[in-house]
Amino acid sequence: MKVAVGSTNPVKISAVKNVFSKIYKDVEVISVAVDSRVRSEPFDSEIARGAVERAKQAFSSNAEFSAGIEAGLVKNPFARSGFLDVQYCAIYDGERITIGCGAGFEYPSIVIKKVLRDKKEVGEVMEELTGIKQIGETTGSIGYLTKGMIDRITLTEQAILMALIPRLNAEIYFKNQD
Repeated sequence: MKVAVGSTNPVKISAVKNVFSKIYKDVEVISVAVDSRVRSEPFDSEIARGAVERAKQAFSSNAEFSAGIEAGLVKNPFARSGFLDVQYCAIYDGERITIGCGAGFEYPSIVIKKVLRDKKEVGEVMEELTGIKQIGETTGSIGYLTKGMIDRITLTEQAILMALIPRLNAEIYFKNQD
């Protein structure tokens, strides 16, 4: 089975390979550079739209599935910073899109203030704060903030698995509903 990932980020590629390999046999994952067509730091519904765009653009006739993964900030009135970071995954098979998201977490308020004030991506601000270069392509901010208890690959895997739930249960998700 071939799965195209709408990203060149090694974290996203590894996460897709890890999850799909637990479900399907002989999985080959290919990376496709695409444009998410949303802001570099997406907010709210832009996050899911970016994941869908990535999945659609990555899909080709020689892949059974494509995956689009996008992270961004969702307004939350109970978060001290006003936002939670959430990651979405869209899976596309040429006909259907299924979508899921992973666990959300809060950044320190100073990070959100800089993102909003300076129009920077969270990753840029976290690199400045931590001194870790290309943090989004390694353990991710989540790895730093959880003191290594969870890394970005694991967080991304959650979103991918959630997007696969309807496909794992096609008999109740798709039967007589198209």
